[in-house]
Amino acid sequence: MNDTDRRADLVVRAAEAGADLALDSFRGELSVETKTGKTDLVTETDRAAQERVIETIREGFPDDAIVGEEDDALKRVPDEGPSWVIDPIDGTSNFVRGLRIWGTSVTAVVDGEPVAAATVLPALSDTYVADGSSARLNGDPVRVSGREDPETFAVVPILLGERRLEDYTATIGALASRFGDIRRFGCSHATLAAVAGGSLEAAVATAGMSPWDTVGGAHMIRQAGGTVTDLDGERWRHDSDGLVASNGTAHEELLAAVGREE
Repeated sequence: MNDTDRRADLVVRAAEAGADLALDSFRGELSVETKTGKTDLVTETDRAAQERVIETIREGFPDDAIVGEEDDALKRVPDEGPSWVIDPIDGTSNFVRGLRIWGTSVTAVVDGEPVAAATVLPALSDTYVADGSSARLNGDPVRVSGREDPETFAVVPILLGERRLEDYTATIGALASRFGDIRRFGCSHATLAAVAGGSLEAAVATAGMSPWDTVGGAHMIRQAGGTVTDLDGERWRHDSDGLVASNGTAHEELLAAVGREE
């Protein structure tokens, strides 16, 4: 087994290890803290799950860089060499509230580009995996939705940025006027995985997001045949400003809906 195959195998094992630990605490007594705001939460389970993920990665690749949300992990993806991008509990607010839409994401990156990713949603019994050629849900191949009519699309605004309320509502209004259904799940990796799996047609973020919230899901969508760009329609990468991900059939209309204001 070459290094690429080993990384593809390890993303799944590491994500499952973190998700299994977190699931043991789900709907139990939690120690909850706030970070940057009243709804930006972290629990001891987040930290413990991240440690479990890191321990699993270190068993196979002890010298690789680790990029992660909690504690002293790196906060930027290196453009050279191998690294791992992890989110131990994506959707912590859902986790704390007892909602099932949360998961553990692990992505293997080489020279700044993802090569394999796994998102495990243990409370839903779903595991999404992408390597260098395909995306799968619970072992079965998946593709993005084949819908072409924007009025039939389900679109999710992941993040709308630190805008004034009127700008926020204007963006939602622009999406709602062009597309059939607007939803929000509170878990970016579950959302992006659903785009890859064809359950949703698009997801958008009008501000830059942390790599642990996006890199794995963006890789899955591409491997499932979808399109992922920044707000200007350029190829998305881990340090892009904003994200527009879709099945590709009405991508220009999405870009128009979330276009920058002059």
